[in-house]
Amino acid sequence: MATTTRPKKSTSTKAAAPAHSAGPRDQLDRDLLALLQANARASTADLARQLGTARTTVLARLSRLEREGVIAGYTVRLGQDVLDHGLQAFVGITVQPKAGRDVVRKLERMPEVRQLCAVSGEFDYVVLLRAESALRMNTLLDEMGNFDGVVKTTTSVALEWKIDRT
Repeated sequence: MATTTRPKKSTSTKAAAPAHSAGPRDQLDRDLLALLQANARASTADLARQLGTARTTVLARLSRLEREGVIAGYTVRLGQDVLDHGLQAFVGITVQPKAGRDVVRKLERMPEVRQLCAVSGEFDYVVLLRAESALRMNTLLDEMGNFDGVVKTTTSVALEWKIDRT
């Protein structure tokens, strides 16, 4: 991964992570979740066939995993997310104390921001950013680096996705 650092000032603010449920109980749950991550539109009959279990077992497992919050929803991946067009980068952002909310509001207004996570460690936030060109990526990084309250951004451009379970 290529890395660039854009320094500014210093200090950090962290947000608490949301609570999660217990998660999968056994290997069958884990296998079921892996199949759904590969194809959330798979029929319960097809899932049962691949897992070597009864369709009613799959239905019961899905119901429990949904009820417990392990499965939060089913989604569609757009073609632009699957095809190798444009650039994606992970951007670590360090903000001044009490500037986090304003920075998050500004990032919410940028359609190229695909994900935003509050994290522990060196940065306050990590952004997954998608741009159609290197020129657009550079413009977005300049905009983010100039937000009031942003101390520093550090960018790593994704060169190749080795595992993608989104």
